[in-house]
Amino acid sequence: MTRVYRLNHCRSLLRAAAPLLLVTLSATAHADYFALSITDDSAKGQFNFSHASDELSMGLGYTYHNGSRHIANFDFHAQGRTAIGNMPATVGVGVRTMYFRDSPIEGGALAPGGYINLNIPDVPGLSLNGTLHGSPTVLSFSDSEGMINLETTVNYRVIRNAEFFAGYRFVNTQLDDGMDDVRLDEGFLGGLKILF
Repeated sequence: MTRVYRLNHCRSLLRAAAPLLLVTLSATAHADYFALSITDDSAKGQFNFSHASDELSMGLGYTYHNGSRHIANFDFHAQGRTAIGNMPATVGVGVRTMYFRDSPIEGGALAPGGYINLNIPDVPGLSLNGTLHGSPTVLSFSDSEGMINLETTVNYRVIRNAEFFAGYRFVNTQLDDGMDDVRLDEGFLGGLKILF
């Protein structure tokens, strides 16, 4: 009963916050990029926004996995430019909110973490990207007792506003009923990113 109440409460909050989020995005942000990535078993679309000052980044993502499994995410990060060695880098620190449904189980989490994007000066257009977000039990809800989301890619910009990428994605959750962990999405991926 408590689990059902928590899930209904979270859904109510999301419904109430959605119009405010859309107004905020349209008023204060511009589109940064849209990325489509595909594994053997899943397809994911990710739409990222950057604040005009480039100090904040927000994103929305949706993954469909074979077998009618659905995964959604909302990202909010503070970001900045730096250098690691002689490589220019963009680093983001923040949270990723994740929700999944794979009947009869569903759940989600608020997962702190971040990302890093390294540009390779010796090979114009080549960059490396990594993201990692993890949630403990206290920040998880419904059937989930914790989640982790890891993704690494190698990117190559073929023209000014488009690039191809390849990498690996791992999304896992622990369940609160003592069952084994569930790998919600895992595999090598390829994709295309359109920059605005």
